[in-house]
Amino acid sequence: MTAPSDKALVPFVSVDLMMQLVHRVGLTEMIAAIAAAIEEDFRRWDAFDKTPRVAAHSPVGVIELMPTADDAHYAFKYVNGHPGNTRGGLQTVTAFGLLADMTTGYPLLLSEMTLLTALRTAAMSAVAARHLAPKGATTMAMIGNGAQAEFQSVAMQGLCGITHVRLYDTDPKATEKCARNLAGTGLTVTACTTAEDALEGAQIVTTCTADKRNATILTDNMVGAGLHINAIGGDCPGKTELAEAVLHRSDIFVEYPPQTRVEGEIQQLAPDHPVTELWQVIAGHAQGRRSADQITLFDSVGFAIEDFSALRVVRDKAVETGLHIPLDLLADPDDPRDLYGMLSRAAPAS
Repeated sequence: MTAPSDKALVPFVSVDLMMQLVHRVGLTEMIAAIAAAIEEDFRRWDAFDKTPRVAAHSPVGVIELMPTADDAHYAFKYVNGHPGNTRGGLQTVTAFGLLADMTTGYPLLLSEMTLLTALRTAAMSAVAARHLAPKGATTMAMIGNGAQAEFQSVAMQGLCGITHVRLYDTDPKATEKCARNLAGTGLTVTACTTAEDALEGAQIVTTCTADKRNATILTDNMVGAGLHINAIGGDCPGKTELAEAVLHRSDIFVEYPPQTRVEGEIQQLAPDHPVTELWQVIAGHAQGRRSADQITLFDSVGFAIEDFSALRVVRDKAVETGLHIPLDLLADPDDPRDLYGMLSRAAPAS
């Protein structure tokens, strides 16, 4: 049996190789590279096919496909969200993704995206904060100290200059875990016993809770003038984190309105409530923060173009470093019309 040709071998980045890649590149540097790619792709927003993600909901979670494409490449991510998984020792979110060549349809990369989603979500939050947060912000309140919290904190430190993080979670063990993991990063970390305490002195607040329900993590009286909110935990119908009154006081920025109006915080509002698409701010077509007293809200649910950006960064880094496995994923007959013959010749000798 002949070995598959190079064109049939797809670079595969496993979880182990992704971890090696992040350590080789550097965590902050990897997040920064993804953030730069996101901004580059958002500036050419009109070049992409866009659709809300395709979701299969159940009472306990959701499974989603997130596709997009430009003229050169196609990408999709498979991702789940099952908040109850942690009770059985499983991750709330797992994911994998693929980048393909639009000319041939051949895959160019298959990658784990559980870690990569955490990196790109942190990168996206930092991109939004750079455009929307108060100038000179030094302190972030991190409400929800699960799997995303450390990545969010490190991204805000490296890309936005945050020096202090105030942590709160309904589970004190999650806060202990997060504080322990952030020790040695250079951040000043404060563990708080209430969400109100966490917001004290913060210019940025990031909410990232997992329960699949309409919750009120931030009440109206907790949100003072000048605050920037990254609301990243509300990401499916029936799951929100902010009191509706907070939305009415905020200038709201979103990724893709047809998806966010169904899944984000703004599912609480009228369908015609005004929002600004963040790509317009990044591209210079719309204004972000206008004043020191303005409350800005990035209602982030995650969008496929962000995954596209992350996958192309990983492909470049994996090729540069050699940190990938050649995966025999595609049938490669000598004669493209003779798939049957290839199968027949592979029969074991009698």
